[in-house]
Amino acid sequence: MSDLQQVLEVSLQRAEQSLYKSFLDNPSVAEQIEYVCRCLRNRAGTRLLMACMLAKMDRPDIDPRKPYTEIGTPDSFSGRSYDEGYISHFINLHRLPCNSTTAFLTPAFRNINRPLTTDMIIIGRPRRLYVETLQLLEDVHNQQVTADDLLTEIIRLLLIMRNEKEDRMQALLRGLGQSEDALPLSSEQIILLIEQHLNCKNSSRLPVLIIVAAYQAAGVKFGERVLPLHRHTAADEQTGALGDIEVCLTNDDRIVTAYEMKMKRVTLDDVDRALHKIALAESKLHNYIFVTTETIDEHVRNYANEAYARTGGIEIAILNCSGFLRHFLHLFHRVRLNFLNAYQELVLIEPDSAVSQPLKEAFLALRQAAEADT
Repeated sequence: MSDLQQVLEVSLQRAEQSLYKSFLDNPSVAEQIEYVCRCLRNRAGTRLLMACMLAKMDRPDIDPRKPYTEIGTPDSFSGRSYDEGYISHFINLHRLPCNSTTAFLTPAFRNINRPLTTDMIIIGRPRRLYVETLQLLEDVHNQQVTADDLLTEIIRLLLIMRNEKEDRMQALLRGLGQSEDALPLSSEQIILLIEQHLNCKNSSRLPVLIIVAAYQAAGVKFGERVLPLHRHTAADEQTGALGDIEVCLTNDDRIVTAYEMKMKRVTLDDVDRALHKIALAESKLHNYIFVTTETIDEHVRNYANEAYARTGGIEIAILNCSGFLRHFLHLFHRVRLNFLNAYQELVLIEPDSAVSQPLKEAFLALRQAAEADT
């Protein structure tokens, strides 16, 4: 274990020993850091502060407001190096509720070459998060609070949040377990449940999980399997993927079907881009399927249908997400609960950056209510 990993572990032990007592004497500073840590809309401030505090403890001569080597002064440093080199491993090891990627690649904290002082206007939401984050860096620089105490306070709050999250999830899962003797949900009830979940905020990842859950439930019946998913933030051009979901035959690694998920209408340009990817693909596809949550324009559908002749036998189809799900559940009616359980598992294991904690809890609450009604 490196010295800085040991520093983080010592801070963790301090936080665990005083879990429900703040390490900060100043109520104003304590309120600021609690706001930053509990801001579910934007978690970048938490990781940035952790990286800067660790750097300050490692090198007391640095200015915690200067986490960019581009600043070029002796008291500047690479906050990203501390973040990716130590904070990432630490939060993953202890399952702390933070972003899975470095704060220094978020739009607000990227490509900066000046100190993060309180007079700096950072464009981002919520505005208060950035104001409080910059003020906390200023407080450490002015010795109003030590880097050690602030880092330990952050870890203490994250431990509390982790425990609260796990307690809520366990309570919701226990609630589902109590309804095991109820009549199984029908296909139409499952469709309604999934549609309610899709209508929640920040649900763009869910259509991908619906398709994957369908293949997990019934793929073995038609000899196909889904390849591991790419990160939800990665573009197909970056990963080299043909689509959001890639399907192979069970005993063959060649991709036969690609799915592209859309939370908006499919356009002619979308179809043209799909044709371009098909032309460059190493594997000869059988199907390229768009699944959208919006209405389908007839002229776009007709344009996609014409691709069969143009590509020499590769079909491009545009399906409505709810329509796909309804057809699948009625076609494979006997595995509908396998589908629902697979979808639930996929939702729960997704990183919070892809499926937020409130969205995970919403599904469990919706399912519990649906099963209680039966």
